[in-house]
Amino acid sequence: MYDHGEGVCQDFKKAVKWYRLAAERGEALAQNNLGVMYDSGEGVLEDDREAVKWYRLAAEQGEALAQNNLGVMYDKGNGVPKDYQEAMKWYRRAAEQGHAKAQYNLGDMYAMGEGGGKDYVKGYAWVNLASAQGNKGASELKDELRQKMTAEQIAEAQKLAATLQEHIESSNSQ
Repeated sequence: MYDHGEGVCQDFKKAVKWYRLAAERGEALAQNNLGVMYDSGEGVLEDDREAVKWYRLAAEQGEALAQNNLGVMYDKGNGVPKDYQEAMKWYRRAAEQGHAKAQYNLGDMYAMGEGGGKDYVKGYAWVNLASAQGNKGASELKDELRQKMTAEQIAEAQKLAATLQEHIESSNSQ
């Protein structure tokens, strides 16, 4: 409530206080949110290493938002050495839970060849899933990739996207 000024005056320092209390008790969403505060420098001094610490704690508990955020830190080299393989690992974990931004980020890495060779089929499949959730960047990247791909590659990517979506849905229903 303090973070967003809902029902109270916005106060980032108080938000940090309450996030920290919950985070230290192992609450994954609070850990992620505390990481965001350190990442953005709201209510605390900006500290990428501290952000990574809190993101990692939440990510290891399966919090998709934190997994994506940790992936971003590795992707950009903020608070940790730049490591595309590690970024892809965390993006994939969040993407497989249906997190649209992580699906876009993972698709973008495949499309750019970061973390391995370029793979337009996998890139298209992941951005297709993100686009279906309304991610505008994914829609734009999907259009760009379509222009670089053959009809056979697009068909293969669409089939892969359907398989991935089935896997996500079955995992989330358990």
